[in-house]
Amino acid sequence: MTDPTAPTPDPNSAQQPEPGVQPASVPTASLAVRAVTAGDHGAWLPLWLGYQRFYRVDIPADTSAVTWTRFLDPAEPMHAALAWQGDRAVGLVHWILHRGCWTVGDYCYLNDLYAEPDVRGTGVGRALIEHVYDAARQAACSRVYWLTHESNEVAMRLYDRVADRSGFLQYRKVL
Repeated sequence: MTDPTAPTPDPNSAQQPEPGVQPASVPTASLAVRAVTAGDHGAWLPLWLGYQRFYRVDIPADTSAVTWTRFLDPAEPMHAALAWQGDRAVGLVHWILHRGCWTVGDYCYLNDLYAEPDVRGTGVGRALIEHVYDAARQAACSRVYWLTHESNEVAMRLYDRVADRSGFLQYRKVL
């Protein structure tokens, strides 16, 4: 998942283990995905910064601070969860619920998805996506959708297994 304003991801870290880093074996039973709590900031921030390094962006600290407070505010449509392997956070996912014009049910935009390099390819990304699917079902959303960069081929192999490509292209204008 990418922020629509993000530049091209670093091709040397394209959602696959970094050179020399072997994927960890993450048995499904040892992986837990849960919504963030106020006490999770210290676990979330390094993952958020890793996500930014992957997409070669530097989001201002004050923007990240506001984003974090929005995740904790039940009145906000923004949500976040972390994937935990024991007491180690190994992945994050952010999503936003919003209205649409084509259905009565809200839409769920999966905004950001990130797994640590050593756990990529072990089911962490799929577990995070499934967590969002469950949250969207509970919120009576009619669909979950996301964007990814066209160069993110490794991640697209997963996305092609868990969702359908819409065929739509994104256009944007930064204001």
